[in-house]
Amino acid sequence: MLPQPLEQITFFRLSLLSEMKEKLNMKKSHLLIFTLLLLVVTPKTGSTCTNLLITKGASKDGSVMVTYSADSHQLYGELYFTKGANFTPGTMMKIYEWDSGKYLGDIPQASKTYNTVGNMNEHQVIITETTYGGLEQLVDTTGKIDYGSLIYIALQRATTAREAIRIMIDLANTHGYISSGESFSVADKNEVWIFEIIGKGVKMVNGKNVNKGVVWVAVRIPDGYISAHANHARITQFPLNDPENCLYAPDVIFYAKDNGLYKGADKDFSFSDVYAPLDFGSMRGCEARVWAAFNILGGGMIGDKPYTDYLDYAMGHNAKNRLPLYIKPKEKVTVKMIADVMRDHYDGTALDMTKDVGAGGHALPYRWRPMTFKVDDKSYTNERAIATQQTGFWLLGQARNWLPDEIGGIFWFGVDDAATSALTPIYSSSLRVPECFRVGNGDMLTYSPTSAFWIFNRVTNFAYLRYDMLAPEIRKVGDDHEIKAIERTAAIDAAAMMLYKESPAKAREFLTDYSVNTAQELFDKWVNLDRYLLVKYIDGNIKNQDADGCFLNNGFSKSIPAFPKQPGYSEEWKRAVKENAGEKLIVK
Repeated sequence: MLPQPLEQITFFRLSLLSEMKEKLNMKKSHLLIFTLLLLVVTPKTGSTCTNLLITKGASKDGSVMVTYSADSHQLYGELYFTKGANFTPGTMMKIYEWDSGKYLGDIPQASKTYNTVGNMNEHQVIITETTYGGLEQLVDTTGKIDYGSLIYIALQRATTAREAIRIMIDLANTHGYISSGESFSVADKNEVWIFEIIGKGVKMVNGKNVNKGVVWVAVRIPDGYISAHANHARITQFPLNDPENCLYAPDVIFYAKDNGLYKGADKDFSFSDVYAPLDFGSMRGCEARVWAAFNILGGGMIGDKPYTDYLDYAMGHNAKNRLPLYIKPKEKVTVKMIADVMRDHYDGTALDMTKDVGAGGHALPYRWRPMTFKVDDKSYTNERAIATQQTGFWLLGQARNWLPDEIGGIFWFGVDDAATSALTPIYSSSLRVPECFRVGNGDMLTYSPTSAFWIFNRVTNFAYLRYDMLAPEIRKVGDDHEIKAIERTAAIDAAAMMLYKESPAKAREFLTDYSVNTAQELFDKWVNLDRYLLVKYIDGNIKNQDADGCFLNNGFSKSIPAFPKQPGYSEEWKRAVKENAGEKLIVK
């Protein structure tokens, strides 16, 4: 069965709707090799979803990277895993809709499939998505293949990004595509593509839908550049005679003209403008996240313009001032830099949510749903940043072409809100997944004490009460785990290469062992963090600590703390309360 439901994302049309859907315990042999490598190798000191796409020429180490935040109020954070296999002719596979779990039908199984870990396979192919919806009349309710099935079936069958795109198109055209408009990131160790599709609606003739299939376009991101998408179609005009860098459905323009959706010249055709017209919500709630990512990675510039030149677009006020599809970053990026972009809350920009009374007394950068609210006869919006409270899981897929596939792919994986969680490395050739991420270890209705999703949610939901105090402590623990894991990568790679020369199978077992135990190390850190934060911040107080972090007692009993700090609320919040409560709070 495919993964549990992921919220179908169609961001609000503000005038009509509020949010609709919104320590390493290695085997002795592995530990020995790792220790030897440490002596000779000096380490270098990712509902509404968001994707970042990084080409190898834009990364500091030459790796391809793709991020994904799977954001949904119903999605459970777990790590999907399938083993590759060989199948006899005539074998069928059952298709279940990812969002609902609904059975859609059977399709022929491939003769050979590959191991997949999350959204990456053993050949370093990465596929992620964001849903843009698009024209509602183009949804094919008779289809057998949804967008989630396209991702996970293609990962089981593809060895390159281009092959994955072809497989996804063939699946949708052969069996019908039941989802709405979708933007995919499709990458391998050499190329990164943004691939956008939408169905053709329903036209029944003799009991069959003669409109079965999809219109689509795929653009390769030029090497040295980065891109992003966040629930709105981003491909506008595209080259019609450049198959090395742009692929598209033969009828992508004809279908639009034939159905009265477009009347202009072929050279002026814009996929996004025709199949997913902009509105306030798609700019403010979706494209604004791309604006934020471009601002950070562009060092305050988006292309050759200051990021503020696109503020009217990000705020939903000027649809003509569209963002470019891709930009060159200010500097070559690292895994840590990209992971941290996924934690952004529009920090320091005009959309920063910590700067008004809605942030409460502790600078909370979130607003609880729904996405819009009304006061008197006017509607207002809550911001939707890259990091969000309803993340099920998030990831950073890293593909490295200078290493064998068994070693090159690293699937950096985390659960819950990216801003208060951490990524941990899972090599994409792994033969099993950590217990704390295992599918079936708890669910959205069942708490599990061994589940990473639940312990991260315990910590984060406590942090939401006093975000300005707790979030920095959480980030410190998460940063420590990520930085150490990144620094160990060179040694782990080298150890794996030693084993690979003897046997690729032994290298995979070593990397599996490392991945599982590193994830368990992260889980254990969060269990301890949960206990520590409760003890320190109970009842609105903050216990005093010495320079080593030990809690101070009252000087008489080791079990009675020193009188705690009581910092109260932010100045902005106190002034807001004064204005609202009026005279009744004055001390006389």
